[in-house]
Amino acid sequence: MKRVYYDLHLHSCLSPCAGDDMTPNNIVNMALLLGYNMIAVTDHNSCRNAPAVAKAGAANGLAVVPGMELCTQEEAHVICLFPTVEAAMEFHRYVAQRIPKIRNRPEIYGRQIVMDEQDVMVAEEETLLLNAADISVNHVREAVCGFGGTAFPAHVDRNAYSVIASLGSVPQEAGFTAAEISAKGDVQALLRSNPELLGRILLRNSDAHYLEDMPEPSASVLLSENTPECLIAALDGKIETEWDRG
Repeated sequence: MKRVYYDLHLHSCLSPCAGDDMTPNNIVNMALLLGYNMIAVTDHNSCRNAPAVAKAGAANGLAVVPGMELCTQEEAHVICLFPTVEAAMEFHRYVAQRIPKIRNRPEIYGRQIVMDEQDVMVAEEETLLLNAADISVNHVREAVCGFGGTAFPAHVDRNAYSVIASLGSVPQEAGFTAAEISAKGDVQALLRSNPELLGRILLRNSDAHYLEDMPEPSASVLLSENTPECLIAALDGKIETEWDRG
């Protein structure tokens, strides 16, 4: 078993609220400099930069999990992770059919930059990625599992854009096996107020939108292999392992 230091919630320059310097190579190199073994790129409602970050990671020895931060119809954020870029892009197309076709206004919301693995801009996403998709919280994990991935609610302790803020609790019928708590969130307070989370894997990720917001590694998990497939199996409870929130 290997101790894998991870950050499973990072935004690239494709997210309009992220910095333009969150390029594939900048993210990968910063993660390596800090000492991470695995990261996930999770842009809002899109996976279009996942291929580039994955290629940059592979070229530099960093495991990259392709993912997305989905905004559900309840305006709750859910992290969706996939074993391969191909699976992530299939899910991307599924989501693209379910988000409002509202044109982005970069001067208001920020640019949505698509890059290749050499940090060359290849496109700008025209559809605003911040709106809610026509996918409910209770159906997210089922949908993601259909593409071979897994999903967990993001920053559940926040008072905006979280499942708890939107619904009051994490519904059992959603089937989540894990949940994310903010980097400095109080786990015990969260469990007292939301006992439905007892027994679930609680993760800490950075939700970094800027390079300077990427922290030194603290959270880790023991895995037999440092791969997206092994991580997803651990998050789904299919293999026994040890999680350390740091």
